[in-house]
Amino acid sequence: MHEISLTTPALIFSAVSLILLAYTNRFLAYTQVVRNLYSEFKQNKDNILIDQIKNLRKRLYLIRSMQILGVLSLFFSVVSMLTLYLNLQLIGALSFALSLLLMIGSLGLSIREIQISVISLELHLNDMED
Repeated sequence: MHEISLTTPALIFSAVSLILLAYTNRFLAYTQVVRNLYSEFKQNKDNILIDQIKNLRKRLYLIRSMQILGVLSLFFSVVSMLTLYLNLQLIGALSFALSLLLMIGSLGLSIREIQISVISLELHLNDMED
C-alpha cells in the first residue's frame, strides 16, 4: 500500500461540503413540496396525489441516507487526517478508503433519487396528457 499524506484526505473536503450543500438544498425543496401536497391532499384526495406522496416519501428517505453517508464520509476523512497526523499510516489509509466508499454510496443513492424524481415528473406529465 502506498503512503498517503495528510493533505490527501483534505482534498475531498470541498467536494463533500458542496455535495452536502446540494443535498440540503434538495431536502429543503422537498419540504416545501410536502407542505404544498399536504394542503392539496386535504382538498382533493385523488390517486395521482397518493402516488406523488409515496414517491416523495421514497425520495426523502433516500436524501436522508445520502446525507448520512456524506457526513460519515467527511467524518472518516477527518479521522484519516487525525491518524495520519499521529503517524498511524495504516489506520489513516483505511479511514480514507472508508470515506471514499461512503461517498461512492452517497453518490449512488443520489443517482437513484434522481431516477425516482423523474418518475414523479412523469406522473404529472401523464396526468396532463390524459
